Amino acid sequence: MARFTAAIVQMRSGTDVAENVSAMEQLVRHAAVQGATFVQTPEMTGLVQRGRAAFFDTVKPEVDDQVIAAASALARELEITLHIGSTPIALPDMRAANRAYVFGSDGRRLATYDKIHMFDVDLDNGESWRESAIYKPGREAVLVEACDARIGLGICYDCRFPELTTTYARAGADILTAPACFTRQTGEAHWHILLRSRAIENGAYVIAAAQGGAMQDGRETFGHSLIIDPWGEVIAEVNGDEPGVALAEVDTHRVVEARARIPNLINNRAFTLRRAGEAVERSA
Repeated sequence: MARFTAAIVQMRSGTDVAENVSAMEQLVRHAAVQGATFVQTPEMTGLVQRGRAAFFDTVKPEVDDQVIAAASALARELEITLHIGSTPIALPDMRAANRAYVFGSDGRRLATYDKIHMFDVDLDNGESWRESAIYKPGREAVLVEACDARIGLGICYDCRFPELTTTYARAGADILTAPACFTRQTGEAHWHILLRSRAIENGAYVIAAAQGGAMQDGRETFGHSLIIDPWGEVIAEVNGDEPGVALAEVDTHRVVEARARIPNLINNRAFTLRRAGEAVERSA
């Protein structure tokens, strides 16, 4: 069993990567000083830039990315596990990966994960998003061991696809992650409900650092970074949309307890779908 202090870092990343890295470092240090040994930053830690031309003028391939270098050094210096919720990485085909990174306390890269589900939606307030026009979707779910716990990696819109988180839980995940850049409209309607549901149905912790507030590129994000326990209770929250840090204790024994109380992961049964009114073949 694992027991450690986790922190969520809420940011308001802009269009200047160096400024975002500086803000990330300051907030991560603040979390570590308070005793966090696992720290998560939001989706798009290194760059939030809606304009396509400006985005591709700024985003860099992995080898040149400032966030990766800074995060590895910071994890090593502070002796923490640092989960960069995601940052954009330039790919050779004029698209990008929305990629998460996990660095161990020695600065070594433990895992990467590319966001699988693309946010391609038209909202009723006039906002329209087509992530698939810029980002190449990931194809692999990634389970990583860190802080003696098993962590299933996800990013933002992934939290609306329970088959992903249930796959992680059945593989033994203690923690599910949902670092995000949630829009204000969808966040106000669904953020807490979605993440509490993922925790409850899987008997797992959910850790979800978020972007918050009026962003430099014109979008509005919800904030309210959360840590939720395996019973669905919010145990840490950065209230509102201002940058900040919140901490909570993670104890994986509580995962075992929750799954013993409601053993839905093992009670699940295979079934087939039949449409009402269709003929059913019967053997003689």
